[in-house]
Amino acid sequence: MASAVSRDPLEPKAGRDTVRRHNLSLVLRAVKDSGETTRAGVAARVGLTRAAISSLVEQLLESGFLSESGKTFSGQAGRPGTVLKVARTGVAGLGVEINVDYVCVCVVDLAGTDRVRLVEHLDNRDAPPAQVLRRAAQIAARALVSAGEQELRPVGAALALPGLVSSGTVRQAPNLGWTRVPAEEPFGAALAALRPRLPVLPVRSENEANLAALAELWFGALGPVRTFLYLSGEIGIGGALVLDGELLRGAHGFAGEIGHAVVAADGPECRCGARGCLEQYAGQTALLRAAGVDETHGASAVAELERRARAGDERAVAALERAGLMLGRVLSGAVNLLDPAAVVLGGIYRPLSPWLIPRAAGELSTRIVSGLWPRAGARLRPSSPAADAARGAAALVVRDVLTDPLAFGDRAAAG
Repeated sequence: MASAVSRDPLEPKAGRDTVRRHNLSLVLRAVKDSGETTRAGVAARVGLTRAAISSLVEQLLESGFLSESGKTFSGQAGRPGTVLKVARTGVAGLGVEINVDYVCVCVVDLAGTDRVRLVEHLDNRDAPPAQVLRRAAQIAARALVSAGEQELRPVGAALALPGLVSSGTVRQAPNLGWTRVPAEEPFGAALAALRPRLPVLPVRSENEANLAALAELWFGALGPVRTFLYLSGEIGIGGALVLDGELLRGAHGFAGEIGHAVVAADGPECRCGARGCLEQYAGQTALLRAAGVDETHGASAVAELERRARAGDERAVAALERAGLMLGRVLSGAVNLLDPAAVVLGGIYRPLSPWLIPRAAGELSTRIVSGLWPRAGARLRPSSPAADAARGAAALVVRDVLTDPLAFGDRAAAG
């Protein structure tokens, strides 16, 4: 009987693992996806014998990945089975989002639940990269203390970074002023220096829009939608395309830089070196300037823009409508080319979507292929409050654990 557990978009091929490693992953993911279940329920889900399931479950219980409590009926004939759940303590993931004007750190448990969250608003523009990474490590160290108080032991860290990210290096992040900046090693070293008596955490990195899109896929409210375009609106505009549950990365891993799509060839100069990029019309700085809101106040400035728009301030509404128009123009090309089932607006676009979506939908309805999106407004949606890049980064670590729990058992015990 074939497994009913869907393959994770970032999961390596099972063929590289031993059969037992693969089966441990199947069982752990089956319990996680079920919320709670029994040995019989796992056996029915993954298609292994009950004897094999019992052996695998015992190993996962002993390693601290599963917990067992109470009694429940399996829904089948026979004696009731004990309830299996993924453990609420022990293994966890650490996610760190570094953006232009803030750092957000998140710790999630094995179930993907957000257990620790710290946000610090900082002006990282043109600050030395080493300084920014040290700041992020300091915030992460505080989050790890909070995690330890909840008996959580992160076994790895993932960085969510703006711009072009590849092999642990930020190749280019115009709004940060970074070019060819190694990020993983300096962050890991700074974090290790703050935790000298604890094991060094392995660090990986990924583009922030990619991780926000995966968080939307894993924790959002997309329902059956598995193919969508995600826009991350901040000072810069990031993008990610998920096709049938998997990221489309492009030939060099940099797909999704929609913020630098040109909407006006003779428009304002962008920090990327081009002119008329979407960011110059719909990025956070451009929006705030057009609305007459002090851009230096970061998150509070975005909240002020939303407040003014709700109050009917003409300048604020006009700025948002113009941004929505430009978004619609760029998105129409993307929809015609890629045919996503939905477009998700994240970052600052989520609270501003009541003004952005109608104008963008109007552009889409006149510019995309007839019949492709008969109700464009229904396909545009704000992101879920439960999904952001920091949570996606932390969940990325947890997904590694779910893929090969044996590789992380000793690390969790050491932590």
